[in-house]
Amino acid sequence: MTVVSKPSESEALSQVVDQPLRAPTAYSPVRGILLLVASTVFFSVCDVSTKYLAATLPASEIAWIRYAIFSCLVVPVVLLMGGTSLFRAKRPGLQVLRSLGMIGSTLFFTQGLRYLPVAESTAIYFVSPILIMALSIVFLGESVGWRRWVASLVGLVGVLVVIRPGTDAFQATALLPLMGATSWAAGAVVTRKMSGVDHPLTTVAYSAIVGCLILSVTLPFNWVAPSAGEWGAAFLMGLAFTIGQWLVVLAYRHGNASVIAPFSYVQLIWAGALGYLVFAALPDGWTIVGACIIAASGLYTAYRERVRMRQRRGEA
Repeated sequence: MTVVSKPSESEALSQVVDQPLRAPTAYSPVRGILLLVASTVFFSVCDVSTKYLAATLPASEIAWIRYAIFSCLVVPVVLLMGGTSLFRAKRPGLQVLRSLGMIGSTLFFTQGLRYLPVAESTAIYFVSPILIMALSIVFLGESVGWRRWVASLVGLVGVLVVIRPGTDAFQATALLPLMGATSWAAGAVVTRKMSGVDHPLTTVAYSAIVGCLILSVTLPFNWVAPSAGEWGAAFLMGLAFTIGQWLVVLAYRHGNASVIAPFSYVQLIWAGALGYLVFAALPDGWTIVGACIIAASGLYTAYRERVRMRQRRGEA
């Protein structure tokens, strides 16, 4: 199982490389890596904006704003590139189920940002590739060798280092990004189950529209009118999220996921830097150590996936 970048729709978007709407893009892994690193900057800007909003606005309202802006920007692009046919899913039930996983991921992570620094939340969330691997065994019947199991256990140790259960530093709110990672992992497994059934842009469109519609139902119950500054931060959040997603699309069109995806861990650096610049929140030593352990686990998992891919090609 390859490492996937956060947040939500990145895995589905990365599959565009396999089903291009335009002429194939030349293979250029260095360009793909640079594009993915650029996407992590925008994702970190999105997370910092989300944390700013989370201080005063409900998580469901913030999530709705993100999905509303995402829908307004993505739906016209989908119509331009493929017409209305891309909105007709062959497995609409699975599309909705996947969207629910993405919504849960956004809500839990946003709520966690209300209480936790951006760097700590991001580090915990990056355990998602391990959870995806575990869920893939249960629901997709995939086999996993002992090396990747060891790497997964190391990654979980990294999470324990960050949240430090049983100590005075432990906060129950640290479980929120962990729940968000679990919800995202469930949605990612559904994404893999749908692989090759619907066009990736259909999946993206469903994610945006279903998320916006479902979250709209919650608005009358906890709407808080944003200030002018909060509307500005909200637009920045939605715009950064959308740009980050499309940079992921471009990145994966230039190289294999096993080569490019590990560079998503650069986001841990931006999360710490922007968190300090905006909120003066400097990650403590344990968070840095835990983040490094989680990143090392994910990088090794990606390496093993690359080895397995070469082996499969050799057998073919």
